Amino acid sequence: MKLSTEQLAKVNELGGKLSETAVDNAVIRLMDADLIKQVTQDINAMPDREDVVAELKAKIDAGTYQATSDDIVVAMARRAIADRLQ
Repeated sequence: MKLSTEQLAKVNELGGKLSETAVDNAVIRLMDADLIKQVTQDINAMPDREDVVAELKAKIDAGTYQATSDDIVVAMARRAIADRLQ
């Protein structure tokens, strides 16, 4: 991990000693960075929405799409969550 000029200046202001709070905050930021990196990778690995829609449309048109009650419940729950986030 590289330190920015501002971070080095802050360390110098503290006399070269980091407080426990500063270390804790740095650890939290690193954990957040790891989480953001993982979520970004997971999202990038997901198929494009257009591909998913096209696949479902093809199954519906062919009469081979069979939604289970669990599929419907999950879709309804996701929609409810998405609506609350907007």
